[in-house]
Amino acid sequence: MKQLKLWMTTAILIISGTLAGHAQDKGTFSVATLDVDGLPQKILVAKVNPDGPGGGGSVRIGRYLQKRGYDMVFMQEDFNYHEELTVPMEDDYLLDAWSGNVEVDGHQIDFLHLQNHRFVCDGLMGGWKKGIMLTAVTSKPWTANFGKFSHALDEMVTKGFRRYELTLPDGQQIVVYNMHMDAGDVADEREGKDSLDHDARLMQWDQLRDDILNRLDKRSVIIVGNTNCYYSRDQIKSKFIDVIEATGRATVSDAWVELQNGGKYPDFVSSTVNCEAEGNILESGEVPDKVLYVNPTDGTGIHAVSYQLDTLGYRHDGKVLGDHYPVSVTFQAGRPDPSGIDAIDNGQQTTGNEFYNLNGQRVDGSTHGIVIERNRDKSHKRIIK
Repeated sequence: MKQLKLWMTTAILIISGTLAGHAQDKGTFSVATLDVDGLPQKILVAKVNPDGPGGGGSVRIGRYLQKRGYDMVFMQEDFNYHEELTVPMEDDYLLDAWSGNVEVDGHQIDFLHLQNHRFVCDGLMGGWKKGIMLTAVTSKPWTANFGKFSHALDEMVTKGFRRYELTLPDGQQIVVYNMHMDAGDVADEREGKDSLDHDARLMQWDQLRDDILNRLDKRSVIIVGNTNCYYSRDQIKSKFIDVIEATGRATVSDAWVELQNGGKYPDFVSSTVNCEAEGNILESGEVPDKVLYVNPTDGTGIHAVSYQLDTLGYRHDGKVLGDHYPVSVTFQAGRPDPSGIDAIDNGQQTTGNEFYNLNGQRVDGSTHGIVIERNRDKSHKRIIK
């Protein structure tokens, strides 16, 4: 009998913990962005991406993404190892249409006029957990590029952006833009010879901004991808964020700025700044892979609650799987509480009403502070100062 009571008690605790976990996760979803470095290692006899992950590394990237279990993952440079990358994900994810590879075989190429050739593929790929519904997807190429046989060969492929309209399992509707902007050779950046790459990216920010504003409704918009930009060398804030906010129709946030950089955008210094050479990644944590989001003023909104540069385990034999790490952000439905009390650890709270001082420390009821009230299922809390 004692064993039966112990078993029943344990079962109740497990079930209660499971239900509490689901309640805590209600209204949250995760989004990741990753440049999978899928250019071919060589074309014919020419070396293109000899240090890339290749087929074997792409399989490992797919397995990594499947194990991480992001609700949505959006990739760039999914070119020549698409099957290796996506087959490990197929059990859990619905995947976008692949645009093709960068190879001589299967493409009509006029070798006498290579300057006119462009591979009709954008390298963009989206995956979302089964249960999330895609209602529409459109793609557009950038109207401005630079670099045919140099400057990262951006004019050799059809870079651009894809726009996804998605409905989450709880019925929430969002829009996601996945994009890949012009790159530049590190040597050109260090020598200050990348001004045309810089100009192309600014025009791409303009094009992306205009598309978002032209189609803006009440749904929140998430923008992810490899921007090849840093705030100190690219005028992202003035050309994109400030212009959208100046319309009065929406607010724009960068998850890294909010959660990792104290809410402060790095100052624009110069388009000739080479952030990687200056150690910007190590010192500030900013990477060119970004997650921004737009909240229409008349919508319910979303807000970022966690940001992660996922370096843990993204290696094989001591080597990084690709030349970028995944960046993941967890969002919660609704706008953030302006009091900032969301930082209180719900896992340490008990049932009933609790009292906290303004530092989030629990105190007795006689001390002036904050009262947190919740429903019995702990699914909601109301804050009273």
